[in-house]
Amino acid sequence: MKHSIIKYNFSLLAVLFLLSLNLVEAQSKKTAKVSKENTAYLFAYFTGNAKAEEAIRFAVSTDAYHYKALNNNTPIISSEKISSTGGIRDPHILRGEDDKTFYMVATDMVSANGWNSNRAMVLLKSNDLIHWTSAVVNIQKRFPNNENLLRVWAPQTIYDKTAKKYMVYWSMKHGDDPDKIYYAYANADFTDLETVPKQLFFSPTNGSCIDGDIIYDKGKYNLFFKTEGNSNGIKKAVSNQLTTGYVQQDKYLQQTKEAVEGAGVFKLNHSDEYILMYDVYMKGRYQFTKSKDLANFSVVDQDITMDFHPRHGTILPINQKELNRLLNQWYTVESVLQSAKNKAINQNNIVLDSVNQKLYLPVNYGTDLKAFDPQFNTFNQISIAPKGKLDFTKGAVKIKVGIANQQPKIYSVSVAVANNPVLKGYYADPEILYSNKTGKYYIYPTSDGFNNWSGTYFKSFSSTDLVNWTDEGKILDLEKDVSWAKKNAWAPTIIEKKVNGVYKYFYYFTAAQKIGVAVADHPAGPFKDSGKALISSRPKGIKGGQEIDPDVFNDPKTNKSYLYWGNGYMAVAPLKEDMVSIDTNEIKVITPNNGFREGTEVFYRNGKYYFLWSEDDTRSENYRVRYGFSDSPIGKITIPENNLILAKDVAQGIYGTGHNSVIKVNGKDEWYMVYHRFTRPKGISMGSAAGYNREVCIDKMEFNTDGTIKPVIPTINGIKPIH
Repeated sequence: MKHSIIKYNFSLLAVLFLLSLNLVEAQSKKTAKVSKENTAYLFAYFTGNAKAEEAIRFAVSTDAYHYKALNNNTPIISSEKISSTGGIRDPHILRGEDDKTFYMVATDMVSANGWNSNRAMVLLKSNDLIHWTSAVVNIQKRFPNNENLLRVWAPQTIYDKTAKKYMVYWSMKHGDDPDKIYYAYANADFTDLETVPKQLFFSPTNGSCIDGDIIYDKGKYNLFFKTEGNSNGIKKAVSNQLTTGYVQQDKYLQQTKEAVEGAGVFKLNHSDEYILMYDVYMKGRYQFTKSKDLANFSVVDQDITMDFHPRHGTILPINQKELNRLLNQWYTVESVLQSAKNKAINQNNIVLDSVNQKLYLPVNYGTDLKAFDPQFNTFNQISIAPKGKLDFTKGAVKIKVGIANQQPKIYSVSVAVANNPVLKGYYADPEILYSNKTGKYYIYPTSDGFNNWSGTYFKSFSSTDLVNWTDEGKILDLEKDVSWAKKNAWAPTIIEKKVNGVYKYFYYFTAAQKIGVAVADHPAGPFKDSGKALISSRPKGIKGGQEIDPDVFNDPKTNKSYLYWGNGYMAVAPLKEDMVSIDTNEIKVITPNNGFREGTEVFYRNGKYYFLWSEDDTRSENYRVRYGFSDSPIGKITIPENNLILAKDVAQGIYGTGHNSVIKVNGKDEWYMVYHRFTRPKGISMGSAAGYNREVCIDKMEFNTDGTIKPVIPTINGIKPIH
């Protein structure tokens, strides 16, 4: 009996031991499964047409909506080392069927050499998303009958379950033929294409097709592509088979009227929804849309944030382990600090000094600095201390940031109210008005931030104190409201006039290098265009320049209104009583000197007519404001000896100050200048792009006793609210 009990006890222990092993094994399998579940996203992209921008960059997100650049938005691999041209564009990334190998393909191209200059693509392979092997495949050299091949664009990869091979597909253009989408199979090492390229999709119109992206869903292969040169939109073709039988659907899928390219589709983690994104390349931005059926898409741009500006890229769902690896390799303390997302922070104006380990966060007027939480985006792999609401009223706070496998860093973080820029975002060429009808001030700027000044609409902003501004929305859209011009919405000016006892607002604006006029009953619109250009040709005797930058001025002595305009010259003409027409016979050129460039501003004070203008080029850090004065609204203009009144301030990092307007407030001899500058601090490093990434500021303008204007000091703090 004694022995049987012992035997029984041993048997029970054995059972418990086996059960525990099974539980451990089950838990281990569950943990492994969880670790392999996709919980984040990797965005592969390039950033622009300059050679330094034509390289592969990575960004990550944990929710598919908010993306942070890795490696400080610099390339994760050298284009020079992996390409034949020195440039890489349009990267596409794919997870292999074995769930541990990754494949990437890209266009081998430097756009500066011309859009018909490349014949090759690059194939890349990795086991960890960090280290990549690569090979160049020159289609013209690799395969016969490609003597008249002009370009090889935007390759992508998909696994063919039938052939059990990776299929690469891309667009090619031969001679005068349109761009067509071809495919070929890669070899086992993913270093070459082993089959002769065949045409994958046949357009029913024989139209040009580029930027193909194939997504398999519900038994169908969905081929998204751009109809290049034919309405420039995203369409889709569908087939039951991967390599044949695609039938084009007529519906355009992009949710914008802007030109788009580089469609990329990916499925959201743990969801039946898809994201279709595409490059709105003329506007320098991306658009994200969402769909459940890959046929109907709704815009979700309002939910998207990025700390970089991508061009044609793709997104790959990744798991937690892969995210950790990417963060450990390429995310930095500096990236963490620049991720502060408190809505009070003006994101464009964060200043990070990595040499001295300092961070400056500019915040809106009225922000409580005694209990302010920057809200750093830390991911789960990042430690930060102290965190939460901190007291910044006594100066900088030292914050320690640590990332796994990296040495922690301590930064001095300062937070301060900065009223410049006064408008959040990119705006330029500001005109300011006080409305007697509403008792408010209004700013009318150029909508900026678009490549090569390609904005097409105007907005207005209102304020009662010159510090806190409300976005009044679009007041005039060239595409919808103007029949005679659809591009280059620039540099407006406005005047309030009483007509038959009723306030009217006459808004003069630049469009397609001509000047038009629109009218409204309210300073925030809506404005109705007159239906034709008011100024559409150069004045007599003027051979160069542009018909841009209008300024309207009402002479308090005569109550007569004048319109000024010109780039390279200053012209003036009296407006007729209807305020929407001029007598062309009375146009007079009054260019003050050879340094005059543009941006005329006229105002009256103590018997003198002041003329302000901008000098140099708006893309130059030396863009600046000079002035002269006259006894008449139509000249002759006298130029004082020291007439430079607004210029860059290198010590403060303020550059490109110019194109101003002027406002007198409170019925007193109290004046302010409204102007634009390069976006700070990034503008000075943006090259010519700084000239269309500008922001609006206000600073005080004062006069000497003899009536000359004191130099206006551009500031970061701006002005205090007026009362």
